[in-house]
Amino acid sequence: MSDILNKTIVLVLNRHWQAINIRTPQDAFCQMATGVATALDIELGDDARAEALRPVTWDEWITLPVREGDHAVRTARGAIRVPTVIVAVNFAKVPKKRPKLSAKNIRERDGNRCQYTGKLLKPDEGSLDHVVPRSRGGADSWENLVWSAKDVNQRKADRLPHEAGLKLLSVPRAPKELPVTALIRNAHGVAEWKLFLNE
Repeated sequence: MSDILNKTIVLVLNRHWQAINIRTPQDAFCQMATGVATALDIELGDDARAEALRPVTWDEWITLPVREGDHAVRTARGAIRVPTVIVAVNFAKVPKKRPKLSAKNIRERDGNRCQYTGKLLKPDEGSLDHVVPRSRGGADSWENLVWSAKDVNQRKADRLPHEAGLKLLSVPRAPKELPVTALIRNAHGVAEWKLFLNE
């Protein structure tokens, strides 16, 4: 029971039904019980489209039957279905967030191109390069990391680009903040989330 309560499997929507977060069932139950959120009772058809979809308050939710395939938690009152989607009833904004600094996100920012040669690279043909090498005080930051062909990166080694006869095609920058909706991923493959995410 506690295992399911702590998995991030509940999608949170704002009051305009835009995805803004992912929470654990434990968090969702707390938000529902305090009236901060309502759950969506969603019935999917064979083609994964919503045949029925309605907001449900906590008092009604705890009386709903657990359907086949639903996650549930056992309580002294009986089994309570775990919601897959809740709506934060008093929250209207879509927060913005910068993508996480990672090799994949640097590669995507740089369009899968070596930032010294312009060559289009497959993921295994490139690697992260510190423009100012770490050995010379270079930071792990959006502004100091670029996607580079592995052979170019090895040739550059612990030198600055101009010392290695290289020139950056463009100045690396942090990407703009995006609405969190664009960054939410359905890692657990929850069918109901597909109604609200653009994946």
